[in-house]
Amino acid sequence: MAQTPQPRSNVAQIPTYVPGKPPTPRPGLTTYKLSSNENPYPPLPGVVEAATRAAEAMNRYPDMGNTALYDALSANLGVPVEDIAAATGSVALIYQLFNAFCDPGDEVVYAWRSFEAYPIAATAAAATSVQVPVLEDGRHDLDSMAAAVTDRTKVVIVCTPNNPTGPAVTQSELDAFLAKVPPHVLVVVDEAYLEFVRMDDPIDGIATYRTHSNVVLTRTFSKAYGLAGFRVGYAVGPAELAGALRAVSLPFGVSSVAQAAAIASLSATDALFERVDALVAERARVLSAVRDAGWELPDAQGNFIWFPLGERTMEFAAAADELGIVVRPFAGVGARVSIGEDEGNDRLIQLAQTFPR
Repeated sequence: MAQTPQPRSNVAQIPTYVPGKPPTPRPGLTTYKLSSNENPYPPLPGVVEAATRAAEAMNRYPDMGNTALYDALSANLGVPVEDIAAATGSVALIYQLFNAFCDPGDEVVYAWRSFEAYPIAATAAAATSVQVPVLEDGRHDLDSMAAAVTDRTKVVIVCTPNNPTGPAVTQSELDAFLAKVPPHVLVVVDEAYLEFVRMDDPIDGIATYRTHSNVVLTRTFSKAYGLAGFRVGYAVGPAELAGALRAVSLPFGVSSVAQAAAIASLSATDALFERVDALVAERARVLSAVRDAGWELPDAQGNFIWFPLGERTMEFAAAADELGIVVRPFAGVGARVSIGEDEGNDRLIQLAQTFPR
């Protein structure tokens, strides 16, 4: 009897990524998508023009070496070009890290709940996830994460600010954690939301990678820069580690349009900081109003806030949808709500004031 080709056994075990869904259309009511941590602002000045010019040459392959983008990032960050690797969003870099550094069965340690792509990428690489529960306040339990490192551990991920719970790790906490992790274990500091951090003792990722040969930073243009639709992220790490990421990358992965848009975005820092500051101020307004309504929410250092709702999560999400806003529910755990347009944020506050606690 003929048999059909079968994928590797781990492929059937890969969890499905659940994206933030769009809002349900409501006749006569403007709806708002607060489910994907997208930037509500349009592209930064000069970005559309740069992307349009690049699109005029879409019959040509993009620069596989991302030469101009690497040069711009090198100048912006003050790091050597050899220490940079770009990919289709920082999530692609997570996949590449696991593929480059994990043999089948090797362990990957990360907080949970954290970024939904971690268990997906780990399983795709035939690695074993070691999920360390976050503390009650949504913070990383770094002591337990360090204790979870074994002889089989190849990668540890620190997601800061943590998506979806919101708190960020301090530099002192990260330094103490790194001192406990063996130097042969790769520590990935996922900084997808670093531009939104406003706290004492924030992480200086660039200074950290310069003093640790086992640290790689992952960052993205999707959030603060508002290029989610173009999929471009980058990693910064010692040349040997960054080179490994480039070696396993998809050829021509970052499109010409994405490269041009990212370079133009790096040239619009004044407008970027204005928008980020405005989103941070709006985050503070929303968080204060929701807490005034009686909710106990964790610290919020990204462009989102977290409602630890437990079994009432889906009920909360349904109530939000009725108001014309869509949130990102994690069934049985909680709901993450992005900071979006003011009107959408006002409806979230209204929901917080009326939803039974």
